[in-house]
Amino acid sequence: MARSTRIEHDLVGDKEVPADDYYGVHTVRAVENFAITGSTIARFPDLIAALAAVKQAAAQANRDLGLLPPDIAGAIIGACQEIGSGRLVDQFVVDPVQGGAGTSTNMNANEVIANRALEILGHPRGCYDVIHPLDHVNLGQSTNDVYPTAVRLALVASLRRLGDSLGALATAFTDKATDFGDVLKMGRTQLQDAVPMTLGQEFTTYAVMIEEDRQRLTEAATLLLESHLGGTAIGTGINGHPRYAELACAYLADISGEPVRPAGDFIEATQDCGAFVQLSGVLKRVAVKLSKTCNDLRLMSSGPTAGLGEINLPPVQAGSSIMPGKVNPVIPEVVNQVAFEVIGNDLTVTMAAEAGQLQLNAFEPVIAYSLLRSLTQLRAACDTLAVRCVPGITANREHLRGTVHRSIGLVTALAPHIGYAAATTLAGQALATGRGIKELAAEAGLLTAEELETILRPENLTGQAPVPDAPAVLPA
Repeated sequence: MARSTRIEHDLVGDKEVPADDYYGVHTVRAVENFAITGSTIARFPDLIAALAAVKQAAAQANRDLGLLPPDIAGAIIGACQEIGSGRLVDQFVVDPVQGGAGTSTNMNANEVIANRALEILGHPRGCYDVIHPLDHVNLGQSTNDVYPTAVRLALVASLRRLGDSLGALATAFTDKATDFGDVLKMGRTQLQDAVPMTLGQEFTTYAVMIEEDRQRLTEAATLLLESHLGGTAIGTGINGHPRYAELACAYLADISGEPVRPAGDFIEATQDCGAFVQLSGVLKRVAVKLSKTCNDLRLMSSGPTAGLGEINLPPVQAGSSIMPGKVNPVIPEVVNQVAFEVIGNDLTVTMAAEAGQLQLNAFEPVIAYSLLRSLTQLRAACDTLAVRCVPGITANREHLRGTVHRSIGLVTALAPHIGYAAATTLAGQALATGRGIKELAAEAGLLTAEELETILRPENLTGQAPVPDAPAVLPA
């Protein structure tokens, strides 16, 4: 059964629009022109909510300045509030990757808001002589200040949730580090035995790295909260009221709950994508460190009998269609793959930011798409790792302790007491004979049994022994 339509008109001419949809002619043309990703901007609810917040702030500012009649402003504000709360998200149908520097996204928002506002006032959709998508909803605005502002707000909302997920993952590693605080093992450099440490120290490191990245995300958010709303086409503020930018920014801060502040130079802010590049770099940093951590988990759990076999990852699914009993490290593997994509997205953002010309960057849509995907997938990866992997990790305690006592790495702890040359000889003998460092050192009379016992205590080997009080007066 054919859907009923209404006729709308734009620069190109007349066009049929589905009568029961809230979007209009500009959106329909954009859908036809940009079938790129197979998805729509509705995939990113944070972006839709941010667009609604920007449009609401604009309407409130224009109302205060006497540029919008109170009834029209009220209807637009009401429509924006509904969309901000999650209504009509399915009406945002344009592809996130589009030509026109985000114009299609802005037009989609203008049309949906206008038609919902018309309904609020009791008019049918498409009665643009009453409320017009451009003359009223887009009053005092341009895609060039609306779209980047909305993207920035959406990114901040998304990165705050990523920060929460990173915090939960850091807590999971910290809890596991506590469980493993007394588990002695060999540390490794360049995949070779180094010196002893505890498994707890190793897992603490992962928590610390993650917390460092949370701090970098907070710094990136600060840069994103600089707004040039009111700059209109290129930052000069043409067609805008002199007080509009100040009012709109204040309202946007109130609506979003974020400390949005005006940019120092609107012309610079209109063309500068530096904050996006900064955020992308931070996300790449998060991805690289998460991936490195997952590499470690896969290495430590390798085996279970013919690999390192230091830890056991929780078995979450069968690992092979041909090898019975095989269990694979699938959670770390999926996090690795998310990291690879985020690293690739960073290159996309870099190239798109560099490609901007003169007063505008036309490639902000692919920047937004790349960053929003990276944030969404990193958050999902962190949640997956924190829930389905880290809490269930167990340690093969006796195996780990045995590797320490068999390792020639123990000789490093003896070197300050017997000298580097003697320690080197001892290491060679241990490697050639398969005998332990402690046994060989005692047999050679290099140290007494009591001295060896003290030096090779776990707390001394791992730097966890109490630090002696410093002398009151340093020796001359």
